Amino acid sequence: MSFKINKSKIGNYCPTYFIADIAANHDGSISKAKDLICMAAEAGANAAKFQNFFAETIVSDLGFRRLKNVKTHQSKWKDSVFNVYKKAETPIEWTPELKKECEKNNIDYFTAPYDSEILKYLNRYVSAWKIGSGDLSWIENVKKISSFKKPVILATGASEMNEVEKVYKEIIKINKKIVIMQCNTNYTASKNNFNHINLNVLKIFKKKFPKCILGLSDHTFGHETVVGAITLGARVVEKHFTDNNSNTGPDHYFSMNPRTWKDMIEAARNIEIALGDGIKRVEKNELKSRIVQRRAIYAKKNIKLGEKILRKDLILLRPCPNDAISPLLLDKIINKKAKTFIKKNNYLKQGSVAK
Repeated sequence: MSFKINKSKIGNYCPTYFIADIAANHDGSISKAKDLICMAAEAGANAAKFQNFFAETIVSDLGFRRLKNVKTHQSKWKDSVFNVYKKAETPIEWTPELKKECEKNNIDYFTAPYDSEILKYLNRYVSAWKIGSGDLSWIENVKKISSFKKPVILATGASEMNEVEKVYKEIIKINKKIVIMQCNTNYTASKNNFNHINLNVLKIFKKKFPKCILGLSDHTFGHETVVGAITLGARVVEKHFTDNNSNTGPDHYFSMNPRTWKDMIEAARNIEIALGDGIKRVEKNELKSRIVQRRAIYAKKNIKLGEKILRKDLILLRPCPNDAISPLLLDKIINKKAKTFIKKNNYLKQGSVAK
């Protein structure tokens, strides 16, 4: 299974596609948004992703004010949830310039749209769509997004498997280009979150959704989960991206920065190479090690031509030159006759023993 996001091929045997989720880390500045695109590209990202929403159509101010005894990362916000979302909006008017900046830096542009009324406009600019975990249950919008036939990247945080299966069935009817991402939607950046990432869900996704590409949308510090996910088959990775984790804002503190992003890319590329093709063989860089570490069959005494070879006359020692008889064949040469004179302390050469 494979498809393209713009010019990048996405597939099980392709390099992992990295999405820098800039989200609200532009801090209301288009200039900073452009700088983040440039920094993400330099750090090795394949795409810069934004989020398009209007506070009025994504959160209920009254609903959150009435919500009691629900402690999340939002509890630490100094302003109301509605006002934080209002300040975090990415103005839709920025879209053409953000797209142009991505093209300038040779990375893809797309967004997670949280308002169905802006889909048609955004479709002119995006290379793919991201559906955030919080909107997984908004089937109406999922179907609209899927109808544009561009790749759909679905995050599955805080979801039951039956919910993921339901959404998948709706998307696959319309669009075959799907990435299903394991995700944990806890944004506290606590080390305890590693207990809940549950990367092994990717194994289940692989069985249930064989026609999909697997991915990971992650909010932990570092890149341990990314390397683990790639090992389990993920080929699309999304992490938040900022220029400075000390900045004030809802997403900065748990985001990757240019340095940590580069470290992640390097680790990912190394693990991709290390995974190999799955064929067990003597690798090229092991050929000499094989000789010096393996044992061969050596003669403990002079063995005459035609003499029967007994076990007590043999010893298994390193090294094992390429023309030596391997101990794997020991049982096959015992009680056989020597075809040549074998000098004491020499190894038995292939062809020196009668069959």
